[in-house]
Amino acid sequence: MTEEMVVHLARETFYYVLLVSGPLLLLSLIVGLVVSIFQAATSISEQTLTFVPKLVVVFVVTVLVLPFMLSNLKNFTIELFNMIPTLN
Repeated sequence: MTEEMVVHLARETFYYVLLVSGPLLLLSLIVGLVVSIFQAATSISEQTLTFVPKLVVVFVVTVLVLPFMLSNLKNFTIELFNMIPTLN
């Protein structure tokens, strides 16, 4: 296994990690920001107000994006298995 192959594999791994976790993290960030702005504007300091909307949004987005996530992970796994014979 050459250094170029290791770098390529690491790059592809980070790419797929960002591709799979990106939508969940981005929407969680947006919901947290909106709730924080709402809390600052209304002076409500309830802790569960920040947690529950993020939990609901992450659950809904996970259900909606799950086929996309699984197909990407499947493609990456197939790519890894196809690389096995070329390794020395």
